[in-house]
Amino acid sequence: MIWIQLLITLLALYIGARIGGLGMGITGGLGLVILCFGFGLTPGDPPIDVMLIILAAVTAASALESARGLEWLVQLSERLLRRYPKLITFLGPIVTYMMTLSVGTGHTVYVIQPIIADVARKTGVRPERPLSVASVASQMAITASPLSAAVAWLVTEFEARDLGYTLIDVLSVTIPATFLGVLVAAFVVSFRGKELANDPEYQRRMADPVLRAEIESADVSLLGQKLPTTAKLAVGIFFAGLASIIVLGMFPELRPVADLESMRPIGMGAIIQITLLATAAVIVLVCRVPSKLMVNGPVFKAGMSAVVAIFGIAWLADTFVTNNLDTIRPAIEGIVSQNQWAFAFAFFLVSIIVNSQAATARMLGPLAFQLGIAPATLIGIFPSVYAYFLIPNYPSDLATVNFDRTGTTRIGKYLLNHSFMLPGMVGVWTAVLIGLGISRLIF
Repeated sequence: MIWIQLLITLLALYIGARIGGLGMGITGGLGLVILCFGFGLTPGDPPIDVMLIILAAVTAASALESARGLEWLVQLSERLLRRYPKLITFLGPIVTYMMTLSVGTGHTVYVIQPIIADVARKTGVRPERPLSVASVASQMAITASPLSAAVAWLVTEFEARDLGYTLIDVLSVTIPATFLGVLVAAFVVSFRGKELANDPEYQRRMADPVLRAEIESADVSLLGQKLPTTAKLAVGIFFAGLASIIVLGMFPELRPVADLESMRPIGMGAIIQITLLATAAVIVLVCRVPSKLMVNGPVFKAGMSAVVAIFGIAWLADTFVTNNLDTIRPAIEGIVSQNQWAFAFAFFLVSIIVNSQAATARMLGPLAFQLGIAPATLIGIFPSVYAYFLIPNYPSDLATVNFDRTGTTRIGKYLLNHSFMLPGMVGVWTAVLIGLGISRLIF
């Protein structure tokens, strides 16, 4: 029966991915109905903690966006990209990586990718190179961001189990590991494909008068836009909130006490939620942001779609895993008993299906602790929770294909031969190897 249940779970996720948007959330609910009422499974735990952290992060990012602070950050990024256009294959991914690391969500990539595509085309660089790595980099930075739900979940688990690992311990591994992984991926991809002028698809489009006019008129720039002074103020408030989260992660004694008997401080999950909601409130009050702007912005809409998706797919997957744990645990235990790092493959495979790093960590993380995976090893392999580049159905990847009007960034005929496969595989597994090495050095 476990194989039938697994097939139902995978089918629900596949259909949801084809629907797009809220699809994976609602088909996850349909799969739950079949597993619970048809097979008598006990519903698992919905990922409430992960959802609340994402809600808080999206709310703060939406306030920053509504105050036009994100536009100011994009202007700074654009100046850098246009000043050194020949380095676009490296600078583009660095910019998207830093945006996600700072804001906690990869959905900011949508405002950067058109600029990267424009700079690359005008410089004669094959746009596929910087665009593909930039999309991957925006997701790899999730495990390096102190605002992300995935990192918050891991830190909260360490605290709940009294393992002595803090937010800074996690970030001291994941930030250099993922950043170096992005740079290695950019280097590898910089040799990929024909030069833009020699690309047959680009030549075909330039030979068509209509397509040529469309390509040449697609100039994108925010440099000429005048922003209000409150934009910079909003950025300052946002980064002050980010800094306070890092400080409270470094020094747990500064947090309020959650339990007077044990004197245990409030967990980092709650701290992140409180701080981000307060940060959003300060931005709205000080910068006088209309609340209607927040809910109508692209960051808020994309973030809410992510919450619903995680709600359904993570709950469905948790239900399947918890009810079949006695069968699943021995299979994985036999693999990781001698080589604990091999648990990275479990993270990687599940992420392909789940399309969420936080949900992947939430689903398999408890099993990792049950199997006795060392915390240092778990931190080292943490970048492997990102694998949904493998099947190019994630919104940022699909949007990137559309942003490249030259046609060099594409999804191949056989689905898996797409532009994001090479940078994704190189970036993630380089980050895992470097992460394991750093963990052994510092822990």
